[in-house]
Amino acid sequence: MNPPDQRMANAFDPGTLASLPAREQALIRRRQQALGQAYRLFYQQPLHLLRGEGVWLYDAAGQPYLDVYNNVASVGHSHPQVVQAIARQAATLNTHTRYLDEGIVDYAERLLATLAMPGHQAMFTCTGSEANDLALRLASNFTGGQGVIVTAHAYHGVTSSVAACSPAFGEGVALGPNVRTVPTPDSYRGVAGEDVATRFTHDVQAAIADLQRHGLRPAALLVDTLFTSDGVFADPPGFLAGAVDAIHAAGGLFIADEVQAGFARSGSHFWGFQRHGVQPDIVTMGKPMGNGHPLAGLAARADIIDAFGSRVRYFNTFGGNPVSCAAGMAVLEVIEQEGLQHNAHVTGAYLKAGLQALAGKHELIGDVRGAGFFLGVELVNDRQGKQPATAAASRVVNALRERRILLSATGPAGNILKLRPQLPFAREHADLLLDALDAVLAAR
Repeated sequence: MNPPDQRMANAFDPGTLASLPAREQALIRRRQQALGQAYRLFYQQPLHLLRGEGVWLYDAAGQPYLDVYNNVASVGHSHPQVVQAIARQAATLNTHTRYLDEGIVDYAERLLATLAMPGHQAMFTCTGSEANDLALRLASNFTGGQGVIVTAHAYHGVTSSVAACSPAFGEGVALGPNVRTVPTPDSYRGVAGEDVATRFTHDVQAAIADLQRHGLRPAALLVDTLFTSDGVFADPPGFLAGAVDAIHAAGGLFIADEVQAGFARSGSHFWGFQRHGVQPDIVTMGKPMGNGHPLAGLAARADIIDAFGSRVRYFNTFGGNPVSCAAGMAVLEVIEQEGLQHNAHVTGAYLKAGLQALAGKHELIGDVRGAGFFLGVELVNDRQGKQPATAAASRVVNALRERRILLSATGPAGNILKLRPQLPFAREHADLLLDALDAVLAAR
């Protein structure tokens, strides 16, 4: 599941139903009847997609759409190497982790090697939500605490425990009484001259003090290391270090939520936390892990897992099954063989520079930020006051969809264009996006 940050940009407008082909009208009505109101459709005029290949998605009429949003199929839609690995293993054996199997061990060893943190061990789930849920259980068991600190518009998943740590849901989901939020480390809207690292560390220390004042022992600082739902805040590298020191000093753990930030997305590093020079006690991961196959998990210090395992015998029916591990191994191989981390670094910098050039032409762009292939473009009604241009962001997103380019919006006001293309995204694709965005901004 993607975080509930689409707001106006991705809201299906029922008023457009009559303008859609009869086949889509009928499908929407059937969907509404069968699935109910909890499900949402992207875009004012929803898409009926039939297949994907590389950085492209294709609709029912065979029209191609440049996918600049989907970070699940991160090595490219329907990558043949991943598809073949899944099919080959599914045709051989698929069972659970209570039998000996070389595949899960091979995969765990290779995955853990990317962390460069000897002594960590892996546990597997099916979704990032489950991974974060399990991470909180590990943290509480190890520290004896219950208090959790997250950022002001964070999203960490859909289970009861992590939804209660996800203020991005808004008023629809109440935060737990053991949860404290800290302001987003916002380098764009922060106080002029104020150091992001100093402020974020101070805010985490204040949250720790508040938990303690209410008789709650801190268990964890849980952050998405690119602060993606908060509005994409990657810089300056290293600003997380003081906050990590603060939670450790209070007896809590640092959980790096890499569900969106991990697997080479930031370009300069394989994991988002590595940009900050910190070592998490627990790293959670998901989304791109199986390139669309439901695979997620975590890596934690061995003593944390040992303390948990001495009291609980963990089992997940599907987590870590042979087919999932084959998909995960294929993803790691593709990233390495095709040089996709380097591509995210180089092409991501090219795309970011192009977006900054557009900011020089269009007053609507207030800020361009991010790292690698996770970029945020904040739209404002006036640069001096920085008033969020929420309605304009919705128009831009839907206008690009009409030009067959797919992206979305994020942030508390839904005014930040959210760009996270597949890792094979090339300069030619960046140029298509930049040209289309330039035209859309000029036409508003």
